[in-house]
Amino acid sequence: MEQPVILDVEDLCVGYGRVEALHRVSLNVRAGEIVTVIGPNGAGKTTLLSAIMGLLPRSSGNVRFLHSAAREIEVERMVAMGMTLVPEKRELFGEMSVEDNLLLGAFMRRRLGHRDERATMDEVFGTFPRLKERRDQLAGTLSGGERQMLAIGRALMAKPKLLMLDEPSLGLAPLIVREIFRVIGRLRQTGVATLLVEQNAKAALQLADRGYVLETGEIALAGSSGELRDNPRVVESYLGLGGKHQQ
Repeated sequence: MEQPVILDVEDLCVGYGRVEALHRVSLNVRAGEIVTVIGPNGAGKTTLLSAIMGLLPRSSGNVRFLHSAAREIEVERMVAMGMTLVPEKRELFGEMSVEDNLLLGAFMRRRLGHRDERATMDEVFGTFPRLKERRDQLAGTLSGGERQMLAIGRALMAKPKLLMLDEPSLGLAPLIVREIFRVIGRLRQTGVATLLVEQNAKAALQLADRGYVLETGEIALAGSSGELRDNPRVVESYLGLGGKHQQ
């Protein structure tokens, strides 16, 4: 049985002044599904996530999350509804401990009356045992891989229905990348949907159910991960041994 669509983006346009960064982008994500957006640097992938989250104003188009459409998307409202974003720069509080960074992720749920942050933290520690070992350590002293684990863990503290990840493999060693991607894959079993923006096209398409190729602000290709992996254009540009976009 096909799961319901929880995120529906239709004809989304975003501009910086007179420059249009996204042009009529349409995509959707179903509950428990992993959908990836791949493409070269400067294609508009980060802009897309920021606009969906409400961090950037959209010029036109519609974004529906859990069948709710807002004329102006507000970040706070999206978080309260169950949408979280792990940005490329991770944006942790370096002078705060791992535990305190995680607790900040549960701020909105606590504000809404939920008091389950300790149980949720235990779940995050179960997912990332290394964070439990370093719970009292300052976030600024963690390795790159540990910082990414903390950024994802903080997002999971909000009990999201949709987790959006911007380049989670960026700057990480291959072994850590595999660990991060394994965790993302396991989230599918909990019903969490994931929208994954990733320049490592090979890894992303191995993990995701479906994908979109974003080039110069427009969706150039869309299909199942298998279809995209077999597409000659994707192979040549993103999966080939000499692929200039591959990291």
